[in-house]
Amino acid sequence: MEYRRLGSSGMYVSEIAYGNWITHGSQVESEAAIKCVRTAYDLGVTTFDTADVYAGTKAESVLGRALKGIRRESYELFTKVYWPTGPGKNDRGLSRKHIIESCNASLKRLNTDHIDLYQMHRFDYETPLEESLSAFDDLIRSGKVHYIGFSEWNAEQISQALKIQDAKGYNRFVSSQPQYSALWRVIESEVVPLSKKEGIGQIVWSPMAQGVLTGKYLPGKKPPTGSRATDKKSGAGMISNWLREEVLTAVQNLAPIAKDADLTIGQLAIAWVLQNPNVSSAIMGATKPSQVKENVKASGVKLSTDQMKAIDKALGSLPNTDPSATKSPNPRA
Repeated sequence: MEYRRLGSSGMYVSEIAYGNWITHGSQVESEAAIKCVRTAYDLGVTTFDTADVYAGTKAESVLGRALKGIRRESYELFTKVYWPTGPGKNDRGLSRKHIIESCNASLKRLNTDHIDLYQMHRFDYETPLEESLSAFDDLIRSGKVHYIGFSEWNAEQISQALKIQDAKGYNRFVSSQPQYSALWRVIESEVVPLSKKEGIGQIVWSPMAQGVLTGKYLPGKKPPTGSRATDKKSGAGMISNWLREEVLTAVQNLAPIAKDADLTIGQLAIAWVLQNPNVSSAIMGATKPSQVKENVKASGVKLSTDQMKAIDKALGSLPNTDPSATKSPNPRA
């Protein structure tokens, strides 16, 4: 495992992070999830990402149990706030009330006294941005949070927040958590250049496009039994956007490129996002330890210019590069 600095901060993160968005608390049993976390840690993964909303708050609890007994200083713990975590009108969004209450609840579920990186899970159009930023700054000053970031914000929203942070003397964002893969490149034209300039690192999710970039979904054939595409609890709706014949055919064209690099197609997909120097870490998910062992092999891989060009040629015009595809809904609607 290799490690990179998170943006311009002094904290290092593992190139491969372990995320429990869909798996923990819903798709796999608690004991299996704990085995995956422990395997990841044993293989050098020190960065663990979750969110209060995952599995209706259960995912944080599972991760907290999985990390119990491990020296707290030896890993980086990330979580997020924004999506609804209860039925109340204030159980969502980025109001000061919800941010502080959600942070305290996350600390209890994660069985820790601090969060290494606390992230705004989307942009809140209802709450004054200064209110949200002030609450995040207070959490840092209280010692409950070490660093702050955001997920799925566009360049205009990032710039707006940084101006307020600088004007008010608030602690600055150090991270962005966007979807990013060889098929989903919407951050490249605006978010990445701004982030490089402002010292913000990318912690990318879905580097394998919900599993499509593993090559296991074949054109003209039904999805494998037990795969994400067949499990309505584990993102079948989202992955369906990629299960088009032209996409599946193009992904199979990556096989010889992967073989040339002595990688699986999935490892190639993770290695591809790590070639972007603004990416600090790529988040992987896993339902069994064997998947963890396979995915971490993408760390440290250096793809040649010819291999990167070959990937672009194989995928053709399929990747989405439109920056306007980064959107935040209204969590209170």
